[in-house]
Amino acid sequence: MKVLYFAWLRQEIGAAEETVSPPVDVATASELIDWLIAQSPQHAAAFAKRETVRIAIDQAFAEPTDSIAGAAEVAFFPPVTGG
Repeated sequence: MKVLYFAWLRQEIGAAEETVSPPVDVATASELIDWLIAQSPQHAAAFAKRETVRIAIDQAFAEPTDSIAGAAEVAFFPPVTGG
């Protein structure tokens, strides 16, 4: 699965995207975040304020409890505001 990072998440992790293979028991976006946090200090720092992170699964807005089963892409980004 491809994981995309935008804005300060990208800066903290040091990459705009990565390809990951989480274990089969990682079933939701929230569990994916938990798994990513355990991968490196950079991931842990990026998700330190995980309640502010927005999620898209295969380019559709998603909730942390949404399934990632079969997803080709999960994106993480800060809240977006418009004017």
